[in-house]
Amino acid sequence: MAKDKVLIIDDEEHIVELIRYNLESAGYDAIEAYNGTDGIKSAKTEKPTLILLDVMLPMMDGLEVCRKLRKDDATKHIPIIMLTAKSEEIDKILGLELGADDYITKPFSVRELLARIKAVLRRTGTELEESSIFTFSDVTIDYDKHLVTKSNVKVDLTLKEYELLDILIKNRGKVLKRDLLLDKIWGYEYVGETRTVDVHIRHLRQKLEDDDKNPVYIETVRGIGYRFNDLEL
Repeated sequence: MAKDKVLIIDDEEHIVELIRYNLESAGYDAIEAYNGTDGIKSAKTEKPTLILLDVMLPMMDGLEVCRKLRKDDATKHIPIIMLTAKSEEIDKILGLELGADDYITKPFSVRELLARIKAVLRRTGTELEESSIFTFSDVTIDYDKHLVTKSNVKVDLTLKEYELLDILIKNRGKVLKRDLLLDKIWGYEYVGETRTVDVHIRHLRQKLEDDDKNPVYIETVRGIGYRFNDLEL
């Protein structure tokens, strides 16, 4: 069975060496690049299972690398975990909005890094369904194109809104607890409130339901969480 391959893009050699050693000890193959330009080349040629991408890079910063990887058909589906310094709060937000799957702040423990990698691979490993198109009411989701439309008009969803909609649809008919959604969408041991989920649900309803005050498809199960209504309506 082939090993998962992780591409490390970071200009600090001692960090790259530490990460590579621990990845290989955990059973992964590891390759590295020390600047943004080489990182993009390696992503295209090596086709890694996951990318660890530092924000602060020479030649091209990590945010620009993330943007370019997400625009390229050859690399747009590769999960990305951003590596950022504690002071770079804006970079975390921008990185996630640009399409990164998670972030981890330096300094980090090896145990946390491996847990994040495992969680992201688990979360992204079953993204594709039997059909790449799902439709409800006048809303269509094209998984191949990562595109959502309502009445044939494109709906702009943030990354987290899209992921939240995706997990609800793939578990349609099931009640998903707020804590579960928080963990699955916002990552390993996310420090936050379940109100984060409520806010994103409200935004989804405003964008997709005909009447967001009386939602038909994204249903609240009081005191528990949310369910995507799979009834033929």
